[in-house]
Amino acid sequence: MTGGAIWRKPAFGRRDAARSGGGGEARAIDQWPTHGGEVDAAAARYGVPRDRWLDLSTGINPNPYPLPDLAGEYWYRLPDADVDTWLRESAAKYYGVSDPALVVPAPGSQALIRWLPRLLPPARVAILGPTYREHRASWLAAGHTVEEVAGPDHVPPQAGVVVAVNPNNPDGRVINGERLMALAKDRLLVVDEAFADVMPEVGLASRAGRPDLVVLRSVGKFFGLAGMRLGFALTGEPLAGGLRRAMGPWAVSGPALAVGAVALADNAWITAARVRLTAAAGRLDGLLMRNGLRVAGGTTLFRLADHARVGELFEHLAAAGVLTRRFADRPSWLRVGIPGSDGAFERLASALAAWRPRALASAGPAARRQRG
Repeated sequence: MTGGAIWRKPAFGRRDAARSGGGGEARAIDQWPTHGGEVDAAAARYGVPRDRWLDLSTGINPNPYPLPDLAGEYWYRLPDADVDTWLRESAAKYYGVSDPALVVPAPGSQALIRWLPRLLPPARVAILGPTYREHRASWLAAGHTVEEVAGPDHVPPQAGVVVAVNPNNPDGRVINGERLMALAKDRLLVVDEAFADVMPEVGLASRAGRPDLVVLRSVGKFFGLAGMRLGFALTGEPLAGGLRRAMGPWAVSGPALAVGAVALADNAWITAARVRLTAAAGRLDGLLMRNGLRVAGGTTLFRLADHARVGELFEHLAAAGVLTRRFADRPSWLRVGIPGSDGAFERLASALAAWRPRALASAGPAARRQRG
């Protein structure tokens, strides 16, 4: 096949397995994919064709970095060391790292989340929660003892590793850098900054090189290039070398190396994207609140709504072809990604407006009086 975009056949599906039979809402959400996205699964469950979905289930920039034209050699040849150096230099400048040698590229930060625990001896790991579930799963799979704690003040003194996501996913919690670094005393501190591009002031990348600190960064979220799979560990030896050896040669594809190097150096696009996302997040907050939802947190890449009837809202939106993100352990939370256009905002607004009267009607007279 030559010419045109390559895409798979859309999934049309039908309203079956997950919606039929007993088990109720808890069973339905337990069967739902662990992460955002998975539009094919939503299409099969709700009978809405794949190309008609508005996917707001992730924290990915809906207006991605425009892909540059690449020379054919990036696709045809194994990546040269010079291209890897180009990317590391571009990343070091963007993140504020003192030495490109401290930058370890990987095929997505998820790969680093999986590999890092395997390089360390068994330890007691404290994860500041609630947060991205893959951290807990990865440390457990590598044989570590894992405990989720509510915040920095609850880290047990016996912990040999502390993991923090900053800003946090899904509630957007931000922990001061000095407070985080205080946790690195006599232990390893791992900070996942996948969403820090929209809040560069909270990042710890400039401190990379300390033996007690690993900073993880992602290109997929802010730059909207999640399918390209590119992320970084910002750290010194011996972990930098250990990660490189674990992943092996050519861990990152040639196209990803080149596109990443260009994107991370495009200051004009980066500045404009931050401004655009800030405005869109404010617009989304207003829309959510006008429809009776409390905005409990988030970043400018996603917002976290809180409502007692989130289960009904999730189902209502999905039936309208709008996919959001629920959490089995936080049944009143709903994460909503940033709509990428006026049309996307209008579609979400229409779906919410159709839900609100139903929610108020089922809430009873007292709730209706309270909401005016």
